[in-house]
Amino acid sequence: MRPGAPNITTVAPVTDHSLVDIPLQLLDPDLPVPHYAHAGDAGADLYARHDVVLEPGERAAVATGVALALPPGWVALVHPRSGLAARHGLTVVNAPGTVDAGFRGEIAVILLNTDRQHTVRLARGDRIAQLVFQRVATARFTVVDELPDSARGAGGLGSTGGWEAAHAGGN
Repeated sequence: MRPGAPNITTVAPVTDHSLVDIPLQLLDPDLPVPHYAHAGDAGADLYARHDVVLEPGERAAVATGVALALPPGWVALVHPRSGLAARHGLTVVNAPGTVDAGFRGEIAVILLNTDRQHTVRLARGDRIAQLVFQRVATARFTVVDELPDSARGAGGLGSTGGWEAAHAGGN
């Protein structure tokens, strides 16, 4: 433990979390309803509607058998499953995928096999991604001649020295 760091052995449960009711249509009633594996998880599991075979480097839009009616001001974000990514190189190409509040079609997950040698086989009913719900704000854009100054300014990719700072001195 770091000197001066508090000795925390338990985490108090959060009691002010958001709960939003989401109307869900099961387009395939034989698949499980998306659910959270553990209390407090951020992502609800989504399942493959069909068997899928992804050769190395191949991608496919995989149906999940569910459609949602999100309330205005909410978005559902489709995230990869870390276990599938670590063990099989399987990821969500457009991570996170965005399900807008006005969309009412079947949610599909665009999966990519990043493994260079091994085929990934998914069976109907396999967990393929996680759905995370978040509140969103809508921007009102105001065109200006100049932007206000900031500490970072126009510094972009690599301007904070991430790679160079980590590898200074040839390490």
